[in-house]
Amino acid sequence: MPVAPDDASTPGDPASPASTSVNDERAAKKSERKLNIVHPREWALWSQPRRIVSYHLGFETVALVVMIWACVTAPAPGSRDWFRFAALALCATLHIQLSRRQEERRRSKRTKPQVYVDLTGIWSFPGVLVLPIHLALLLIVVSRAQRWFVARRQPHRFVFAAFSMMLAATIAHEVVDLLGDRGWVSFGAMGSLGSFKEFAVMVVAGLIYGGLQALFIGVVLALADSQATVRTLLGSKEDNELEAVTIALGVVAAVLAVNLPAALVIMVAIGVIGNRIAEVRQLQVDVRTDPKTGLLNMRGWREVAEREMHRANRDDLPCALLMVDLDHFKSINDTWGHPAGDDVLEYVAHALRSATRPSDVIGRFGGEEFVLLLPDADATEAEAAGERIRQTISELHVPTTDKRGGPVAISNRTTSIGVAVYPAHAEALDSLLQAADAAVYEAKEGGRNQVRLAS
Repeated sequence: MPVAPDDASTPGDPASPASTSVNDERAAKKSERKLNIVHPREWALWSQPRRIVSYHLGFETVALVVMIWACVTAPAPGSRDWFRFAALALCATLHIQLSRRQEERRRSKRTKPQVYVDLTGIWSFPGVLVLPIHLALLLIVVSRAQRWFVARRQPHRFVFAAFSMMLAATIAHEVVDLLGDRGWVSFGAMGSLGSFKEFAVMVVAGLIYGGLQALFIGVVLALADSQATVRTLLGSKEDNELEAVTIALGVVAAVLAVNLPAALVIMVAIGVIGNRIAEVRQLQVDVRTDPKTGLLNMRGWREVAEREMHRANRDDLPCALLMVDLDHFKSINDTWGHPAGDDVLEYVAHALRSATRPSDVIGRFGGEEFVLLLPDADATEAEAAGERIRQTISELHVPTTDKRGGPVAISNRTTSIGVAVYPAHAEALDSLLQAADAAVYEAKEGGRNQVRLAS
């Protein structure tokens, strides 16, 4: 953890020519610093729709009230609490500074607001478990203040992410206080035999801490994008796995902070390595993903499709391949410009996800073509899926801009879809692709806006 909406667009001077000179690099850094210290009156928040502005302001007001109430009603920290806070804050600082480059590279690859997992939860979650609420919140502030310099995020997004973490930490902290005392971390053979309740409390606290942040952030993303999918709102499987590991490491750090503070240095090393592993995993995902649509590119799609074909052959099951081609797509680029075409592709990608099953493998074939592999689907089911996709795309209403930046809406788009089924039409993936592609051409020659089964 934490989960936060990322906005990784790197600011720069649009009037400057592209260059790798030292002066240009200095100008870019200066522009980035200017963004980071922009006056609140100039925040991009105020240009957002009213529903988003209202949610931001309302949420942050409620969060502030809850945090103040929790701090006022909590007992004052003792000297032992301050020692634990200092140990966690020092280790968090070491982790953040040693992993700064990896974090910058990870964030720079994010091209739009989306779920982002920050490994500093290794240090903020222990505060929920072992520190008074005052110091738990202060620990988050210390970590977030250092992340500010590498966040590359609009200020209002950064502030909202910080408030979501602090409110989730406050609620999780109160639940821990409600469900049990904080003597759970003492070692001892006899004590460990009865530690199931304490472990259950930690699990509940972790679910609350991570789940609430996902909820708070998911609402923002849903308000900003009505076409957002569950994956967009809650993160990918890899994101959630990383979040779970971060909270688990936070539990270990909490135990060490109470019983063996010097060993927290080991957690620093683990955190730095974790950042590097997360960067490598992101690179692996990027290699297999189409940047415009978020779907699999052909390399990634082939890998998954080949496995599904192998499974179908092994278990003697059918599977179907659909080739989806947007009719007259070139006219969109010619009439409204390439950015409008990109928006249409993104909306079509959302439509394909919503009109298919979670098990279906969706990829961008290239240009305006998409390809889908439907496991365990025969010809009848595949044609029905194709018709559902055709209808869904025809109902899309895509808000975008024209060549001069003026608002336009693109709708009533038609689609030609070719369907080929294994093993009836082909027994190898490449042959199945060729059969579906031929069916697409038959659909276009037959008047477009239709689904054709391979002959």
